[in-house]
Amino acid sequence: MRIIKNIDEMRAYSQKKKNHGKTIGFIPTMGCLHDGHLSLVQAAKKQADIVVVSIFVNPIQFGPGEDFKRYPKNLSNDKRLLNNFDIDVLFLPDTKKMFPQGFKTYLEVEEFSRKMCGRSRPNHFRGVTTIVAKLFCLVCPDFAFFGQKDFQQQLIIKTMVRDMDFPVEVVALPTVREFDGLAMSSRNRYLKPKERELATVLYKALCLAKEEIENGEKDLRKILIRMRSLIGTVPSIRLDYVVIADPETLEEVKAIKGKLLVALSGSIGKARLIDNLIVQAK
Repeated sequence: MRIIKNIDEMRAYSQKKKNHGKTIGFIPTMGCLHDGHLSLVQAAKKQADIVVVSIFVNPIQFGPGEDFKRYPKNLSNDKRLLNNFDIDVLFLPDTKKMFPQGFKTYLEVEEFSRKMCGRSRPNHFRGVTTIVAKLFCLVCPDFAFFGQKDFQQQLIIKTMVRDMDFPVEVVALPTVREFDGLAMSSRNRYLKPKERELATVLYKALCLAKEEIENGEKDLRKILIRMRSLIGTVPSIRLDYVVIADPETLEEVKAIKGKLLVALSGSIGKARLIDNLIVQAK
């Protein structure tokens, strides 16, 4: 595994490989890797000749009072895990090189970035699309891999790629879960044992909605009330949103029909958690 920190070296490496006809699979991460990230690495190794993983805690996607300074980091363990998968490059760009003094350029997918998580994190997705666009320009991937736990994010990235004509295929892979259904996330490390146990109610609420929709329930309001009521049995969870939306537009639906995105976000302790399921109505 080659470690690259210099952005010019990363660009030169990628161009050399592509000039030799190699395809590049890319997994952008903020580190503190878990099995969800590693499932993306496995997929990349199957689909591309060269696999590049970046670790970069992106300052411009964190809002005031969020956890940028305390975001979990474990670079030595990340390197060990990636070595086990025999990836080609670990890219560790420097913040001052990525966002030098006087940086003023941002890229935003306007409509999608203001819904769901964007309501309480108004500049978050602008930061995500800006850093991903920069990384795409440096790594020059043919394929980029994202997890569906961050459903809104992967939809926004796909839209950016389409609108800006990036020559990248965005591959979204299923959410990887813990044994009890909790979606894997680097932020799960914030959870104390009791909080970790209680946090599973979020997935239980999604499963409740899935079961009711698949059993033919058509009353949207009843489903949302039941989800909120279940989550309300855990008073320590601070609910941000619960929505049933169109998975292509993120617009909240007015009727239970077709393919649906059931999504939610809530905080417990120091952890802000998100999760979702795709459900097919009868």
